[in-house]
Amino acid sequence: MANFSIADLKALREALGTGMVDTKKALEEAGGDVEKATEILRLKGAKGNAKRADRSTSEGLVAAKTVGNVTTLIELACETDFVAKNERFGKLAEQVLDAVAAAGADSVDSALAASAGEKSVADLISDEAAIIGEKIELRNVGALQADAFEVYLHRTSKDLPPQVGVVVGYSGDDAETARSIAQHISFANPEFLAREDVPAELVEKERNIVEEISRGEGKPEAALPKIIEGRLTSFFKQVALLEQDYAKDNKQQVGKVASDAGLTITGFLRFKVGA
Repeated sequence: MANFSIADLKALREALGTGMVDTKKALEEAGGDVEKATEILRLKGAKGNAKRADRSTSEGLVAAKTVGNVTTLIELACETDFVAKNERFGKLAEQVLDAVAAAGADSVDSALAASAGEKSVADLISDEAAIIGEKIELRNVGALQADAFEVYLHRTSKDLPPQVGVVVGYSGDDAETARSIAQHISFANPEFLAREDVPAELVEKERNIVEEISRGEGKPEAALPKIIEGRLTSFFKQVALLEQDYAKDNKQQVGKVASDAGLTITGFLRFKVGA
């Protein structure tokens, strides 16, 4: 019988996030040698990485780090919530974030190519996925430059790591209001900062849609321009942060709240796990 205890089995399984059966078999094959068992699990996992390529990754976490005047936000995804809350997965996220922030990467491709010690971020993730036994992918990466930042990481479940991450870049001194706006973004999910940032082709497409709807409702021709502009305003309130009704006081727009607090919002990032 292999020379290992139940405590050894439990400790290795928790350290690697591997299944009970696979961990037991590896320890038996390694004669109770934990380091050898770890290598066996790594090799087995590496062979399984290709098989997992088409699996979906709907769990994971978001994390952020500020270096100088740049804040980096990442989404690291996995297959199950069991892995998402595993300590090893959390440490991997820290390593990935540190490497991506240090490299100043602002896209998934540049982040995967970044150096993480003696290997690339892509290789680091692949090696850890082999040990953990699930598909793991760096799904989103963003970098925001600003005078000041507020970071809001929201947990949708108390036993899971943050699932929604928001970074707000701003100038001004009211950090409390900036944080409140970050919380608003996590809930309201704007796509753009201001109406001027909405692409012209998207605005024109929406204009054509609301015009068709208004004509189909039999609205008077003379009233159409005003009706169309009113409906476009509602569209901007959905997609542009500064136009949105403030979550804490829907009688005010976010832009007015920021202005009254002496803030200029210069940009934001928002990632949601699985979105």
